[in-house]
Amino acid sequence: MLKLHPFQTSQTITKLQFQTISSTSKASHCQKHKPSSKRRKPKPIPFLADLKQLHDPDEAFSLFTQYTRKGVKHDYPSYASLLYKLARSRRFELVDPLLDFIKNRGIRCRESLFIALIQHYELGFQPNSVSFNIMMKGWLVKGELENACKVFDEMLEREVQPTIVTYNSLIGFLCKKGEVGKGMKLLDDMIGKGTHPNAVTFVLLMKGLCSLGKYDEAKKVMFDMEYQGCKPRLDNFGVLMTDLAQRGKLDEAKSLLNEMKKKKLNPDVVIYNILVNFLCKEGRTEEAYKVLVDMQIKGCKPNAATYRMLVDGFCRVDEYERSLSILHAMLMSHHCPRLESFHNIVTGLLKGGKMDDACFVLDVMEKKNMRFQTAKWESLVVELCGDGDQTTVELSLRPRKVYRNLKELAEL
Repeated sequence: MLKLHPFQTSQTITKLQFQTISSTSKASHCQKHKPSSKRRKPKPIPFLADLKQLHDPDEAFSLFTQYTRKGVKHDYPSYASLLYKLARSRRFELVDPLLDFIKNRGIRCRESLFIALIQHYELGFQPNSVSFNIMMKGWLVKGELENACKVFDEMLEREVQPTIVTYNSLIGFLCKKGEVGKGMKLLDDMIGKGTHPNAVTFVLLMKGLCSLGKYDEAKKVMFDMEYQGCKPRLDNFGVLMTDLAQRGKLDEAKSLLNEMKKKKLNPDVVIYNILVNFLCKEGRTEEAYKVLVDMQIKGCKPNAATYRMLVDGFCRVDEYERSLSILHAMLMSHHCPRLESFHNIVTGLLKGGKMDDACFVLDVMEKKNMRFQTAKWESLVVELCGDGDQTTVELSLRPRKVYRNLKELAEL
C-alpha cells in the first residue's frame, strides 16, 4: 500500500490551501526578505498611525482612499493592515476588490496574510472532497507528492471519503513517474475501501505500463477491467494502439479494430487518427488513405487533423497531386491546412510543372487571407525562375508580383 504521512495539526488544511492556491510559481506569492547584517529602524508610516485610531471599517477604507488620492504610494504593510481590519469586521465585499488591486500592482503578500484571511472566511466551513481534490491536484502539478499525501491523510482524519478523482490523481502521478507498482497497490487500496475504479483509472495504469515497455501487462489490465465491473472503452484501446504504432507494429495496431468490434465498440475519429498518423509517418500513405475511406463508410466523420496528416503525408512521399485531392476534400469539409502544408503543396506542384494547380492553391490561400513570409515566397521563386539572379531577389520581396507571374505563366 502507498505509504502516506501521519496526520498533521488541525492547521494543516488551512496552510495547505493557501500554499496550493497562492504558490503557483517558484517564488510563490510570499515575499521573502534577505537577512541584513545591519537592520535600519523602519520609518513611521503616517497612514498606519492614522489607521490604528480607527475602528469603523468604512472609515478605514475611506482613509486609504484619501491617502491614495493625495498621491501616497502604499506599500505592503499598509495593505496588510487594512485587509486585517476589513476581514475582522467581515467586510468581505471590500476585501475582494482590494486583493485584486494589490494583485494588479504586482505586490507580493506574505503567507501570514492569506492564512489570516482564510481563517476569517472559513468560519463554520467544512472542506469537502472537492476542496481536498483541488488542493491535492495543485501539489501534484508542482510535483509535490509528499504534500499531496498530507492532504490525503487530512481527508481520512476528517472522515472525508476519497473519491475516484482523488485516487486517479495519485495513480496518474505515480504512473507518470514510472512507479506503476505503487499505482497498482493504490488501486487495491481504493477497491478495499469501497471506491470503484473507472475506465480512466485503468487508462492511467495502462499508460504507465506501456511507458515501461510492458505492453502485455497493459493489455491484461484492460481485459481484467471487466472483473472489476468496468467495461473497456475506446480510450483503453487507444493506449494499446498508440504503443504498438510507436513501436512500428502497425499491423497489430490495426488488428485492435477487430477486438473493438467484438466488444461492440465503434472506433471514433481519435482511434482512426492514431492509425492515420503513424501510417503517414511510416510512408504508408495509401494505407492511411484507405483508413480515411473506411472511417467514412462506417459513419465516422474525419476532422481537421485527419486531413492535415494525409495532406502532409502525401507531400512527404512526393505525391503532390494526391495531396491536392485531399486538399479538395478538406476544403469541402470546411477545414483548412496549415500554412506549411500549403507551401509544400505549391512547391511540389511547381516542381511537377502543375502550374494551374499551384495557382489554384494560391487562390485558396488568398480567399482565406493566408500569406507566406518572404523566405517562403523566395523559395517558390527559386522553383519558378531558378536561383541566383537579381530578378529572383526582387520578386521574393514582392509576393503579389510573384503570384501574378505564376498566374501569367499558367495562362501561356
